[in-house]
This record gives sequence, structure tokens and C-alpha cells, in this order.
Amino acid sequence: MERSERDTAVVGRDYRFTGVAHTYRRGFLSGFRYAGEGLRYAIASQRNFRFHLSAALAAIMLGLWLRIPLQSWAFLALTIGAVLVMELLNTAAETLVDLVSPEYNPLAKQVKDLMAAAVLVAAIVSIVVGLVTLGPPLWLRLGFA
Repeated sequence: MERSERDTAVVGRDYRFTGVAHTYRRGFLSGFRYAGEGLRYAIASQRNFRFHLSAALAAIMLGLWLRIPLQSWAFLALTIGAVLVMELLNTAAETLVDLVSPEYNPLAKQVKDLMAAAVLVAAIVSIVVGLVTLGPPLWLRLGFA
């Protein structure tokens, strides 16, 4: 079935700079579908994203085993979320840079390097938070205190 221009469920946009016409469905649930597609792409194509997901799962399992308090879970959840968000933003920035600058460009490299540095900083902070949050209860549980 073909949709008309007047159909309020479908909105078309003409991106004048690229000449690409994009049609998408409006709706609250469509946003979740698009977000799911983005997550699937990141998991399928980004080795570092999979690594960070694995590290997050390990931290969660350790937190469950140690029965850490609710406040520690909040710090852990925010830190895990920050690292995963930074990894997604890094992937988005790299994709965008590749789109607008297919040939080598020192500014494109700078953008990619800066995004990678942002992920690195978030990962280092997450290690510190993990050590502070999980370290003392782990030390006690192992009988070293």
C-alpha cells in the first residue's frame, strides 16, 4: 500500500546538503525500534562495545555475589552507563566522520582520536569506581581484612 504525502504517520525529509530523501514513521514506539537497531549494530560490529558489555556483566555479577548496598549499585550503574554511552557516541562520531570525510583528513583523525580519548577517560574512571565500590567488600569476602 502506498502512502500519500498527507499521511500524518509518515513524514518525509529532504536533506538538501546530501540530496538524500529520508522517510520515517512517527511515533513513540518507533524511537525504541530505532534505538534497538543502533544497539544491535553496536553489538554486532564494535568489538570494544562487546568488551565493555562483558566487563559490565562481570561487575554486575561480582556486585550480586558481594551483596553490595544500594548506594554502591547506583555508582556502579551510572559508571557502566557512562562507559557504554561514550562507546556508542564514539561509534556514532566515527561513522559520521567516515561519511563526511571518506579520504584521510587530519581534522577527521582528530575527531576520532578525541572520541577515543573520551571513552578511555570514562573507562579509567569506571575502573576507579569499581575498585572503590567492589574492592573493600571483595577484600572482606576473601578474608584478607
